Amino acid sequence: MIKNRNFIKVFSFITAGILLISCIAYSTTGSNENGAGSISTLSKLGSRGDEVRQIQKKLKELGYYKGTVDGIYGTATKKAVTAFQKNCGITADGIAGAKTLRFLGLGSSSSTGSSYTNSDVRLLAKLIAAEARGESYKGQVAVGAVVLNRVAHASFPDSISGVIYQKGAFSCVNDSNWSVAPTTESLKAAQDCINGWDPSGGAIYYYNPAKTSNAFMHSRPVITVIGRHRFCS
Repeated sequence: MIKNRNFIKVFSFITAGILLISCIAYSTTGSNENGAGSISTLSKLGSRGDEVRQIQKKLKELGYYKGTVDGIYGTATKKAVTAFQKNCGITADGIAGAKTLRFLGLGSSSSTGSSYTNSDVRLLAKLIAAEARGESYKGQVAVGAVVLNRVAHASFPDSISGVIYQKGAFSCVNDSNWSVAPTTESLKAAQDCINGWDPSGGAIYYYNPAKTSNAFMHSRPVITVIGRHRFCS
C-alpha cells in the first residue's frame, strides 16, 4: 500500500512538472500584441530578420528612417517607429506590433474583395472626411482617387496607409481635422474610388487655392476643378 502511494506521488510530481514546462513554452511563443494566444511576430529593440527589413524599408519610403535597411532593430529604427506612431496618433512605444504594422501597410486584415482591406477603406474614408468635408460627393471621391493614384505612381508609397502617412503629405493627419470620424458618405466615396471611379482625371495632387500659397502646388498643371479644389498632375 505504501509503495502504491509513493508511486502515485512520484507520478503526480512528474505530471505537474510536464504541465508547468508546457505552460512556460506556450507563454513564450503564443502571445501577441493583444494577448490573444496565437503566434505573432512583434518587432522591437533587439529584433532581427526579414520583418525588420520590411519595417525599415517602409519607414525609409515614408521619410522617417534614414539608416541602413539591415534587418537589425536598433535605436534608429525604434526612433523612426516612434515618430511614425506619433504622427498616426497611436501608442508611441517604439514597438512594431500588429497595429503599427497595419498602419504601415504591412499587417493583415479581412479583405474587401479587392487588393485593399477593410482597414484600408476606413482609413481612406477618414482622409476623405478630413480633407473634403463640405465638398460635393464627386469632390469627395476625387480626393480619395488622388490617394489611389499615388499608390499606383512610382514616386509615392505603394499602399494607402503609406501615402496618407507619408511625412508632410497631408497636413490634416496632424491637426484637429484628423479627429473627424469617417461618415457614411465618405465610406461610400472610398469604396467608389476603389471600384475605379476617378473624377480627378488621374491627378496626383490637389489643393484649395484660397488656403495655400505653396509655389510648388500652384505650379502643377491643372487637370480639373471640382468645388474648391484644383486637381493637378
